Amino acid sequence: MASAGCSSKSTDNSGGGGSNLTIQPLVQVDGQGKEVPAKDTTAAADPAGDGKGKCAPQTIAMAGPLTGDNANLGLNIIRGVKLALDQHNKANPGCQVTVKEFDTEGDPQKATQVIPTIVSDPSIVALIGPTFSGETKATGQILSDANLLSLTPSATNVTLTGNGWKNFFRGLGNDGIQGPAVAGYLKGTGKFKKICVIGDDSDYGTGLAKTVTEGLGSIADPSCAANVKAKQKDFSATVSKMASAKPDGIFYAGYYAEAAPLVSQLRDGGVTATFISDDGTKDVEFTKQAGGKSKDALLSCPCGPASDKFTAAYKAFNNYEPGTYSTEGYDLTTVVLKGIEAGKVIRPDLVDFVRNYDGQGLAREYKWGSTGELANALIWMYQVK
Repeated sequence: MASAGCSSKSTDNSGGGGSNLTIQPLVQVDGQGKEVPAKDTTAAADPAGDGKGKCAPQTIAMAGPLTGDNANLGLNIIRGVKLALDQHNKANPGCQVTVKEFDTEGDPQKATQVIPTIVSDPSIVALIGPTFSGETKATGQILSDANLLSLTPSATNVTLTGNGWKNFFRGLGNDGIQGPAVAGYLKGTGKFKKICVIGDDSDYGTGLAKTVTEGLGSIADPSCAANVKAKQKDFSATVSKMASAKPDGIFYAGYYAEAAPLVSQLRDGGVTATFISDDGTKDVEFTKQAGGKSKDALLSCPCGPASDKFTAAYKAFNNYEPGTYSTEGYDLTTVVLKGIEAGKVIRPDLVDFVRNYDGQGLAREYKWGSTGELANALIWMYQVK
């Protein structure tokens, strides 16, 4: 979602779930965890443009989890992509752009079968994705070799931009920013004396757990650090460890499919420590699956709350509220559309267009450095209420 130009009263009910709890924004922070006021984004790039766009019919792709345990995170993105395309196509009858959807289930192995299909389709000029860090790591070289523009709205592992891929651009802050920012915020509140860090075994969870632990310093107790696995459902050993450690905070680095049963079992086991997690958990499915046991959880994200105007348009088009990464999907599609309208309709030209792009989006300013990292990225803190 958008890390600027947002109402502090907005809520995140991504996916249209049934929980009466909502994920509400608290504060935007910099890399040290200090509060930063949200920017006005009324001048954000509009996918509709001036309505004078001319192009032969074009096709882009989106790749990510559209089914599976963490499907909502991919569905949030594709709905943002489709909204941008709908607004563009309605305004520009002389330049029609469509999207082909590819389901990776967020699985690196599945992605290695899906991405070559995208690369070998000559009609596809750009990719929104991959979505998760693990699948991006597994397929980045394939995309780079094909020089197919890869704009990720969500993959945050720090190492992804260190592989020499010239076609890869990250549309939000990475875990090297998120970890210290969250740690700085938690330390700055003065509420936490002892935090246990739990990480899952994904590239995302492993990397974020490391940067959060380093940022917390002496507040992170290494004796109660723990690791869990993707698709794990029984966390009794971890709960026992947390109950013995008696921390006042638990940071979980991973996704909502494991975070929901983990927090539920922690509460059932009498562990009352504040549950803190990340953008992988920041989804309505977390509050739906954990119910009242998710209440008061703190969640960080390199994404921010959607503006009222975007929320209304997104909901009218998709019949869902925008969720985590919805605005990133919308913004990055808009960037590609600007390139297509500028006549950049072959793969290398679109890569060059994005490399030199500098424009305001709903989420943030999009301007990239030589490695594909944003020139400026901030983090938002949320709370389940």
